[in-house]
This record gives sequence, C-alpha cells and structure tokens, in this order.
Amino acid sequence: MTYQVEKWGLFEVSCRAQVSGNPYAVEFGAEFQHAEHAVKVTGFYDGDGVFKVRFMPQIEGEWTYITHSDIRDLAGQQGGFKCVSPSPDNHGPVGVVSPTRFAYADGTPYLPVGTTCYVWNLQGDELEEQTLRTLDQAPFNKLRMCVFPKRYTFNRNAPPSYPFPGEPPDKWDFSRFNPEYFQHLEKRILDLQQRGIEADLILFHPYDSGAWGFDRMPAEVNDRYLTYLVARLAAFRNLWWSFANEYDLFPNRTMSDWDHYMQLVQHIDPYNHLRSIHNCMAFYDHTQPWVTHCSVQSQYLDRVPLWLKKYSKPVIVDECGYEGDIYMVWGDLSPEEMVQRFWVGFTLGGHVGHGETYVNPEEVLWWSKGGQLHGESALRIAFLRQIFEQAPAAGLSPIGKLDNETINMIEKTTYNLFDPPSSDADRIIAEGRWNVEAGGYCGSDYFLFYFGTRQPGSRNFNLPSGNFRIDVIDTWNMTIEPVAASASGKTAVALPGRKYMAIRIVRNP
Repeated sequence: MTYQVEKWGLFEVSCRAQVSGNPYAVEFGAEFQHAEHAVKVTGFYDGDGVFKVRFMPQIEGEWTYITHSDIRDLAGQQGGFKCVSPSPDNHGPVGVVSPTRFAYADGTPYLPVGTTCYVWNLQGDELEEQTLRTLDQAPFNKLRMCVFPKRYTFNRNAPPSYPFPGEPPDKWDFSRFNPEYFQHLEKRILDLQQRGIEADLILFHPYDSGAWGFDRMPAEVNDRYLTYLVARLAAFRNLWWSFANEYDLFPNRTMSDWDHYMQLVQHIDPYNHLRSIHNCMAFYDHTQPWVTHCSVQSQYLDRVPLWLKKYSKPVIVDECGYEGDIYMVWGDLSPEEMVQRFWVGFTLGGHVGHGETYVNPEEVLWWSKGGQLHGESALRIAFLRQIFEQAPAAGLSPIGKLDNETINMIEKTTYNLFDPPSSDADRIIAEGRWNVEAGGYCGSDYFLFYFGTRQPGSRNFNLPSGNFRIDVIDTWNMTIEPVAASASGKTAVALPGRKYMAIRIVRNP
C-alpha cells in the first residue's frame, strides 16, 4: 500500500549511518519529484545515528524522492508517497495576499489575533500543558515564542535543556546541536498546530543577560543555526520566522547582519514562510523584499495608516503594551486600554497582538512563561475577532487622507513604547489632518467607526447610494444593538453615550 500524506502535511525520511567525526557537518538531503515539479530539501542530524529530511507536499498526487549525501550509506535511498487532499482543519501555511491581509494557502482568510508567551516551551511539561489548556479556551490563533532560553525579570529559572551540548552557563560546543532541545521545540509547535495556532518563532533575542552567550555567537554559528532550524522546522505548515525581538537592542549586530539572516532563510526555506523582524525603537526597513509583513512595537495604534502607506505590507502591532500590573511602563495596561488598542489597530486596517503581565507569587507571567490568563481583555478580544472575521474578506482600509505634510512630520518623530509623540504631531492630529476617531471601510459596502474613550450621544453620516444596516457595538460589554435596518443618505445615529462604542454600517443585499 502506498504511503499517504495529506497536502501541507509532513512527510519524513529517516536514515541511519555511522559517521566518524562531526555528524552535524555531514551533507544530507533529498530531491522530491512530482511530474515535472522538483523540490530540493536539506536534511539534518537528529542524534543516535539518525539523519532525517522533512517535506511538506503542496501538490496532490504521486511523489518520489531520492536522497543525496557526501556519506555513501546516506546517498541514493529512494521511495515515494501519495499526497492526498487535506483534512478539513488543514488550510495550509499562511501567506500575504494583499497589502493589508493574510490568507491560508487554500484561500481561506486568516485574521491574525496573536499573543506573546516568549519561553512557555521551556517551563517543563506540567506548566506547558497548562498553557495549552489555556490556549484551548483563548481567542488566539498566533503565538510569539522564542527558540533560545530567556534570562530577564520574572524569568530567572534555568531551562530544562540547552540548544547546544556543553556545560552551563557558557561553555558550549557550537559545532553541534542538542537534538533533545529541538525535538521538544518541535513537539510544542505541533501542539499549537493541532489547535489552529501559528507559531511566530523568534530566532534571536537580546535577553541573555550575559548568562549563556546565545545572543553573541560567532557569525558562522549564527548561519549554521539558521540552516539547521530551517532543515528541522520548515516543513511545519504553522511556522512563521520572526528574526528578532527588539533587533535594535543587539549591540554587536549591524543592519547588514539582519539583512543577511533574512536573505539566507529566504533562500533556503523551500516553502517561503512568512518573515518579519521586531523593533524596540528604530524600525527596520520593512520595504525590503525579504520582509513579508511589518512586526511592530508601538503604543501608537493610530499610526497604522502611516505604516500601511509607507511599507505597502500588512502591519501587525505585535507588541502594543501588556495588560498587567508590573512596575515596568510597558506592562501595566488596564484591560480597557488593551482592548481599546486592539480596536483602534484593527479598525484602521492593521492587526494587534496581546500580552499579559500580572504579578503573582509564583512569578508565572503569561507574557514569558504562559500558564493561565488572569486578565479581562482576552474575552473581549474574542468578541473583536468575531466581529472582524465577519467583515469583508478583502479587509479594511483606514478612513482619512494622509497628506505629505502629515507624513513628513510624523516620520520625523520616534514612535516606540516609551516616548510620547512630538508636539508637532499632536498639533497635526488636533488640527484634523489625521483621522482622530478610528474608521475603516471596505469599498462602499462596509464601514466601521470606533470611538474609544469618547462617549458621543450621536453621530451623523452621509451614506453612499443604496441602503444600509447600522449596528451599535459595545466593545467592552460585548453587545450588538441594531439601530437601523434600512438607512440611506444623511443619517443621524443615536449612541448610548458610553465609552468604547463602535458603529458598523453594512450595505443591505
């Protein structure tokens, strides 16, 4: 019977060989063939004399393969399988389909509603399983997580294992890898896949605090590490490459280093997974062709239209601050403020990420270790996700015109999580040359306005031709109240005069 693998599933070839010297230096891979379509895939050493190559078929039908290697016992092994239709929950990898939106490979729209759990995968099985149970009840379909362990406030515990063999804290054999470490990482990525969650994998981060040295490895080690990761993980359909968290906090990396890393992975990843890089203060140049979308840290969600215009790529504000009560300025948002930032960012055509940092005696904070959610925003984010997944698949564009003076003035300021906007930028907003109330639209059929902390009692609209249904959405209490079944022309909409209201206007069929 022919071995079967579903489209966008995982096919693995496993070979054994005894190697003298360093098995991680062995060249090993395979070429997969379907009719006239061929894909070359790099393999990897997985310990105990086992070499593997993984493949994600993207075309249904019969496939054959043949291995290649500089070791005779690994070369020339042949086989095949049949790629069959995907199961109902398998929509393939996510990709960019327009300057504002994403979709799965089968065309199903994908609305990223993410969260951050940096090293949840390095906390031991008991806590990691609790994190997965929490995710089962949460609204998130993307999770930011690190490959390397983290040493930072509220995260001082040592990981169960390390990515390289050696002796902690900093005596490592960088010429080899620890398969056990990466096998566990794979397990957790696949656990997310089973839940329909994309793994936004952070490849480098600066939170080493001098403990292990993984943030300052030699250049050739960084390249070997990236090549090994691609060989091991690229066949997982729910994988995104995030090249750094706060790339601009690495004192020993140049911009050309980051360019090189992204170009390298772009070249060797057979499946062209999404690629981004995350800032602290200074933005990376997201116009570069190897960047698929913008991963942004900023509390200024009303800048989403500027970034969409400047980069012509989808914008995900992966870090807009965290709901919590820690002493750091980025981690003490009220749940109301977190939800408001989500509504502003999504209404203006972007996407926003969640995080939570409530102090507890065990120091198990969701943002770093996972565990349980304690805040009030996640439930409201689930409601938001429902609203925006019901919006047109083409996505929303921001209402309001960006003139050149506004763009030039705002680009002169630095927008990050800590610095306030300049008085000049404030003046432009106050003068009405920037959209004050968040508004988004899709053609002339769908309009959404969010009022945030304003609490108007009414709003007037001059609707396009035709007739429209109008709803008032209470984004905090999670209610939808129809206020007009067939409105047209100049229309006054009565509002409850409370904070956190939105108006949805949809053309009737």
